[in-house]
Amino acid sequence: QISHETIYQCLYVQSRGELRKDLYRYLSLSRPKRVSRENQHAGGRAKPYRDALKIASRPAEAEDRAVPGHWEGDLIIGAGGKSAIGTLVERSTRFTILLHLPERHTADAVAEAMITAMGDLPAHLRRSVTWDRGTEMSGYDRIQLELQAPVYFCDPHSPWQRGTNENTNRLLRHWFAKSTDLSGYTAEDLKTIQDKLNRRPRPTLDLQTPAQALNQMLQQAA
Repeated sequence: QISHETIYQCLYVQSRGELRKDLYRYLSLSRPKRVSRENQHAGGRAKPYRDALKIASRPAEAEDRAVPGHWEGDLIIGAGGKSAIGTLVERSTRFTILLHLPERHTADAVAEAMITAMGDLPAHLRRSVTWDRGTEMSGYDRIQLELQAPVYFCDPHSPWQRGTNENTNRLLRHWFAKSTDLSGYTAEDLKTIQDKLNRRPRPTLDLQTPAQALNQMLQQAA
């Protein structure tokens, strides 16, 4: 049996000269070079999110911040894209969790860090997570399963749909300057910075701190 891939390779690789130049014009995509499914980079990025939840289907309670437990997340990337720190921000209280990613920021590493960081939160404080379509979140199925919280994805090129997280990341750049190596920060360093940010009074919280606001939510659940 001859597979379709073999036929394509014959057309693209084995043909030469004018024959090769003319043949591709009759193919459905009129593409002069063969791109296999495995190597279609744009398609490879989109494929993991083909069945993912879109932000448009996120419940209204998350949009108006009336109910706590809806989080937004992203990565702060270091110099050359070689290091990263994960950030999670709760929309109602602005409470921030920093994810320690000392070696890699692959999908597996990010999923493991998120599950560890959020796993001890009560169920009513992990109702959903919103992220963009970066490859670091292609393990969202595992996150949804283990945290029992849906993961919603922003529309492409729409960072404002995670506005709370974007604003928080700007504040965090006070400690994590752009174009610097982030791999040197230990888990203890991140906890110290996280606590400093969460103890800063916020005008949006009537000068409460995010830590105080979250603590009230935890007491209500007790």
